[in-house]
Amino acid sequence: MGPEAMPRGLTLDVSYAARAPWVPNSRRFARWAEAALAPLSGPAALSIRVVGRARSRSLNARYRHKDKPTNVLSFDGPGEAPDGRRFLGELVICAPVVAQEARAYGKTLEAHWAHMTVHGVLHLLGFDHEADSEAVIMAAKEIQILDRLGVSDPYR
Repeated sequence: MGPEAMPRGLTLDVSYAARAPWVPNSRRFARWAEAALAPLSGPAALSIRVVGRARSRSLNARYRHKDKPTNVLSFDGPGEAPDGRRFLGELVICAPVVAQEARAYGKTLEAHWAHMTVHGVLHLLGFDHEADSEAVIMAAKEIQILDRLGVSDPYR
C-alpha cells in the first residue's frame, strides 16, 4: 500500500509482510498515530511496516543487539522535509509478537495494536522508558492517549 494522506496532514505509508492472525488496516493505524501526534503541529509523515518474527528478530539483533523478535521497533526519521512535512520515521511492528502478547495480557488484538502504535509514535516524538522516571511519564502519556481512543489502560 502506498502513502496515504490522512486528516491533519499525516502522510502514512503502511506495508504488510505479515497479516496473521489479525492486522489493522491503514485507517486504524492513522487514527492511533493521529491521537499520539495530537500535540504536534503541522504536517507529518510516518511509515509503518508490519513484519513477521524472522524480520523482527533480525532487526532487533542488528539495531538493539537482542537476538529475539520484539513487538515494536522505532527508527527516527530525518526530521523536516523540504515541503515542510516532519518525517517522524518508521515503526516496525511484529504481528505474531503483538498477537502473542495480547493473548498473554488478556487484551484484544485491536487494543494491543493501538497500544503498540501509540507506544512507537511516542518513541519517535522523543519519549523513552529506559529510566524509571521516563517510564512513568511515557506510560502516563500512553494511558491518556489510549483513553481518548476508548482503549482501556494497557498496564492493568
